[in-house]
Amino acid sequence: MNAPADFQFDEGTLIFTGDMILARLGDLSQRLESLSEKPARIDLSQVGRMDTVGAWLIHRVVRDQDIPVDGANDNFGHLLEQVAAADRPLKIRPDSRPAFFRVLDEMGQGTVAAASSLYGLLGFFGATLIGAAGLALHPRRFRGNAMARQFEVVGVQALAIVGLMSFLIGIVIAQQGAVQLRQFGAEVFAINLIGRITIRELGVLMTAIMVAGRSGSAFAAQLGSMKLAEEVDAMRIIGVSPMEALILPRVLSTILLMPLLGFYAAIVAIVGGGIFCWIDLGIPPVTFVQRIREVVPLTDLWVGLIKAPVFGVIIAISGCYQGMQVKGNAEEVGLRTTASVVQAIFLVIVLDAVFAVFFSSIGWI
Repeated sequence: MNAPADFQFDEGTLIFTGDMILARLGDLSQRLESLSEKPARIDLSQVGRMDTVGAWLIHRVVRDQDIPVDGANDNFGHLLEQVAAADRPLKIRPDSRPAFFRVLDEMGQGTVAAASSLYGLLGFFGATLIGAAGLALHPRRFRGNAMARQFEVVGVQALAIVGLMSFLIGIVIAQQGAVQLRQFGAEVFAINLIGRITIRELGVLMTAIMVAGRSGSAFAAQLGSMKLAEEVDAMRIIGVSPMEALILPRVLSTILLMPLLGFYAAIVAIVGGGIFCWIDLGIPPVTFVQRIREVVPLTDLWVGLIKAPVFGVIIAISGCYQGMQVKGNAEEVGLRTTASVVQAIFLVIVLDAVFAVFFSSIGWI
């Protein structure tokens, strides 16, 4: 049947004929609205084809007048059921809830999301360890070029920003310490403050925060873009392990470079503090260096060097994990990149507090 949609009214029955499709409806909708008599039932036995628009016109008659439909085959019946199921009022505004329950609900959702993310992070860390073990058993699969590239991205290109940040932090520590100690005539002890806090804490901690914001976010964005472009799936299809080709070079390079960057940051911060002490306090550089050697124990250096690779693991694993979780659309890349930075910085600060308690308990203070 290839006829325009039409209907006729016969002894209380509304009989539809022809094709109930958009291209052949014509003025059928207006004619149905102009009906003066209410039909007792609807007959679809003479309908050839029907699309969603035609089903909606029939459903509108049925809904408004609550009358039965006869002669519909299985396809027509299913289409009418789908249209009826979709005919629901939409809420323009969500139901109002008390503020207490909204806050409680958000706290619960945040807790579940944090626990789920931590669980996934631990699983990803385990997968990384398995991949590293496999690489150790088959060293020929080690990708030296990828490792060298990550050395440049994570380490060499970060020297300028880490050095500038550390230099300014050293000046700030020296200035604030001198201002407070000047009240007691003990400005010389600002050297103690500069040496110990930069080598033991701030050198490594601020470097970790900078690396998380710079390299960790780059890991998440790069891997997320590759996921969206299906490059990761293509690597698996051709037999290349994404763990060995993408994850391990980034993780190993961050682990190896974090102690070097942390030590570099501490030295630059000490230089910045020494310049301030020379200019503002009149302490010559030779005296400053001698005082640093006297007041800074070797254990402070070991504390910083022990914490640095652990922070590197956290930063790299968090960035790579969030990047590999990207799916759906480009907006997910931005969300996962932000999540990687927040997650890495949070875990670094938590671990720094744990390390502080641990080293204090064993006498490294």
